[in-house]
Amino acid sequence: MPRLKDEAIQDKLTRKAVVLEHCLRRRKKEKKKKTKGFSARQRREMRLFEVKPEQQKYELFLPLHELWKQYIRDLCNGLRPDAQPRMIQTKLLKADLHGAIVTVTKSKCPSYVGITGIILQEMKHIFKIITKEDKLKVIPKFNNVFSLEVDGFISHIYGSKFQLRASERSAKKFKTKGTIDL
Repeated sequence: MPRLKDEAIQDKLTRKAVVLEHCLRRRKKEKKKKTKGFSARQRREMRLFEVKPEQQKYELFLPLHELWKQYIRDLCNGLRPDAQPRMIQTKLLKADLHGAIVTVTKSKCPSYVGITGIILQEMKHIFKIITKEDKLKVIPKFNNVFSLEVDGFISHIYGSKFQLRASERSAKKFKTKGTIDL
């Protein structure tokens, strides 16, 4: 304080609050920036979604199939014989198919018919399937009919009406229609 008389100092101290320490300015907390994911080009360059040839073995993906079967049983409340097929069908349409064993039953391209394997990757227009012969097959959904079997319940999936990503499909409302010709 500047040099004041004792009375002036007493007067100042009794009527006002005096800050004795130097007040530091509070810094605003910097918000942490969210890290952005990789772009599509970076993912392709890094080959994130490619399955290496030494990992293309059917036996490696059998535990994935067992996990998928457990997931479907939980989703459909046990798959009892008295369950309604339409209810199971609607739940299978919205379910994630990674790990399911599928068979191509009908196709415009005859070389696809009969291919059976575990779905490794599902994209908007294709399934990547590993067969029992340890071959990675890329099968388009368009103009193909797939069948999958869970505990004796066989379901047919029309790939032309199924051209969505798994995340988009879970939110979509499917309309019931009659059979569709290829």
